[in-house]
Amino acid sequence: MRIRGAVLERIGAEMPFADSKPIAISELELGEPGAGELLVRIEAAGLCHSDLSVVDGNRVRPVPMLLGHEAAGRVEAVGPGDADIRVGQRVVMTFLPRCGACAGCATEGRTPCEPGSLANNAGELLSGGRRLLRDGAEVHHHLGVSAFATHAVVDRRSVVPVDDDVPPEVAAVLGCAVLTGGGALLNSAKPGPADRIMVVGLGGVGMAAVLVAAALRAGTGGEVIAVDTVPEKLTIARELGATAAYTPQEIAAGNIQADAVIEAAGNIRAFETAVAATAPGGVTVTVGLPAPDARASISPLGLVAHGRAIIGSYLGSAVPARDIPEFVRMWREGRLPVERLVSSRIRLEEINQAMDELAAGHALRQIIVFD
Repeated sequence: MRIRGAVLERIGAEMPFADSKPIAISELELGEPGAGELLVRIEAAGLCHSDLSVVDGNRVRPVPMLLGHEAAGRVEAVGPGDADIRVGQRVVMTFLPRCGACAGCATEGRTPCEPGSLANNAGELLSGGRRLLRDGAEVHHHLGVSAFATHAVVDRRSVVPVDDDVPPEVAAVLGCAVLTGGGALLNSAKPGPADRIMVVGLGGVGMAAVLVAAALRAGTGGEVIAVDTVPEKLTIARELGATAAYTPQEIAAGNIQADAVIEAAGNIRAFETAVAATAPGGVTVTVGLPAPDARASISPLGLVAHGRAIIGSYLGSAVPARDIPEFVRMWREGRLPVERLVSSRIRLEEINQAMDELAAGHALRQIIVFD
């Protein structure tokens, strides 16, 4: 079938992307779903730093590549074989499929699926190969999803079904921002009832972590501390439930610390701020994606002498089929207002300018909406 999608033609283009236009809106041919695959009509797709990191060259991927990994849509066709998802069902896309049989999957989310990671790096689906053609030439998939398009063919293991009461924009953000930020808190940091929680870096993932932290601390009087360099984001964090919000300079000057610290900025200064702000006996969980050659400076003695720990968390150390229903339950109960993370709605044709907004730190979640 013919679809329209946002194809990254080259990585590392000059900014602003609105002028260099590394992403082209193209007509493509999408193959039929094979065994264990689904055809999904995309309803909403969010822009994330994981998309930007491919565009700006921090994460080198094969091109041309149809971008987009945080999305929700309706199943329009099911490939041959047994299927537990029906046509018409709404699904949340997840950017790291899990085969369920490898050593990584045996860790219950702590480490990535090995075949899923290999497929993502190659620009393929977990079931193997590509389903996208443009003028007869193959186009790579982004993280097994390629959601910046009217339709996508995905492996069944790249989606989690949700009920119709979950709106498309909410469902989309659950699949990456909430799963990564909130999952890092629930699955990796695992704060105790009296632990102070801090989130460093208030993009979409960081704000999602603030939302989940506020839900955990609702009615308990527990502290949720938000940290960012942008004053407007500190204001938003307070509105989303943070009990305090500071710049990194204020954190350092006041020696403000927390027991569970989530670093969600993906840069070295934020990581170093997070480690320094971790209280004795506490844990730093880093979910940001800095450049591969980035290096931080920390004191090993500070880890040993004060019993601190540093944990890396990819996709919130989540098992999507387990964790997304939990976040849906929190949303239904009114404890997790995910829709407040949506900062704007855009058209597919505005994708290059939207990447500039994301790079400048002006947006939480820009959502591409489809007719």
